[in-house]
Amino acid sequence: MLQFETQLKKLKHEVLVEVVKLARENNITKKELDKIPNKIIKGDKAIYRCCVYKEREVVAERARIALDLDPNGENKKVDTEKINIKDGEQIIYVLEAACDSCPINDFTVTDLCRGCLAHRCKEACKFGAISYINGRAYIDQDKCKSCGACKKACQYDAISEMVRPCKSVCPTGALDINKETSKAIIHEEKCVNCGACMSACPFGAISDRSLIAPVARLLEKKEKNIYAVVAPAITGQVPAIITYGQVKNAIKSLGFKDMYEAACGADAVTVHEANEFVERMEDGANIMTNSCCPGFVSYIDVMFPDMADKISHTVSPMIATGRYIKNVDPDSVVVFIGPCTAKKKEAFRKDVVGAIDYVLTFEEMMALFEGFGIELAKCQNEDTDGASIFGRGFGAAGGLTKAIENYIADKGVDVDFKPVKVSGGKEAKKVLTLSKVNKAGGNFIEGMMCEGGCINGAGKFISMPKAKPAFDKKNSQSSIKTVLSNETLSEYEDIDLERKL
Repeated sequence: MLQFETQLKKLKHEVLVEVVKLARENNITKKELDKIPNKIIKGDKAIYRCCVYKEREVVAERARIALDLDPNGENKKVDTEKINIKDGEQIIYVLEAACDSCPINDFTVTDLCRGCLAHRCKEACKFGAISYINGRAYIDQDKCKSCGACKKACQYDAISEMVRPCKSVCPTGALDINKETSKAIIHEEKCVNCGACMSACPFGAISDRSLIAPVARLLEKKEKNIYAVVAPAITGQVPAIITYGQVKNAIKSLGFKDMYEAACGADAVTVHEANEFVERMEDGANIMTNSCCPGFVSYIDVMFPDMADKISHTVSPMIATGRYIKNVDPDSVVVFIGPCTAKKKEAFRKDVVGAIDYVLTFEEMMALFEGFGIELAKCQNEDTDGASIFGRGFGAAGGLTKAIENYIADKGVDVDFKPVKVSGGKEAKKVLTLSKVNKAGGNFIEGMMCEGGCINGAGKFISMPKAKPAFDKKNSQSSIKTVLSNETLSEYEDIDLERKL
């Protein structure tokens, strides 16, 4: 029995499970789609919104995004094999029915206002936005520029600052508010699809596109060799009593021919990226950034485009592992499973397209298990010792740096490696800004858009505080204690590990 940390996770899971069932039956039509809200929201009493009709519309919207289906289209079967993501397409969407239209006034005067004589808040405002009504301060929102000077000046802390959760976490300013409807909107040209807004919204009003339907259908048909590539963070996404080997068995029980650790690809990436770093330093470069986090790569492209040439040309572990599988089995279908919404876009970027066919999140993986009737606790334990503890460590912030340091020391590479590790939008902005004036404090920037690294990705099933202990424990059990002692590295020697720029 799955345990859900929030009602939102439970609701999303239930929708995805229904989608899996429809895909398995090859029965995805508008008529069947319209049945999902009533299956999930039963009765006439609302549980978490104003009314059941609102709740059902939210569920319907979630189902439409999960199926990539036009809700007003004809009532014909959807060809799941045509559902996929194209380069440049948006991954993160606002569910209008679910958006609560939170208040958009950044600064407001609270009941703590004492109506003092000093009027320091009014004196601090340079825009004439503050006046006094019945002896108390009042902010004219049409004149307010949200500078915060009034809040700083008030000695009673009577002025509050209200920032919508979704907007406050967006690293690029892509999340905005429609002034007429007060609903959230996303400026796609700025969005890096990191999913931070999706994680932050307490109403579940932001969701990611799903490819769970075509994957479920392919697994049901059993006509192709389908391989799963799992991110290192997967070990923290199942109960502590479940072994890594049981996860592998469960994935194979879905119909996957085999499961590969992206952590093995991470070992290969470590070697390639470390060597690339050495070459760049020898050529006179002063700094290089990593390329394994697609959100961070997109963040540089959007916010610091003049630093794009500093990004490593090495592919991510996901792409490296996908290319390895395609080299072994050219006709295979490769599905990446991880915590990252940005990976859904990375897989189809022009510089790496072809290695990965579909991307699912851990939330979607759990829905597949239930939709196919697979219980993790009943699965057998299989051998999963295919990557080093450093490759598996990529799932946490600073993991790549540790892996490169291990490789440099083990290989005896003579290079001045001075890493700067950042995770989260605020840290990334600070360090990249400093790097433009050569004050970053190092010559290698390891950036992760999610605070804490991949284990805190938007598509996680279990939150980071609960996932981290299991992640650390299970990943440390690898018998491969150094990057270079991973014998599989020899099989990656003929694999192209460069992005096709």
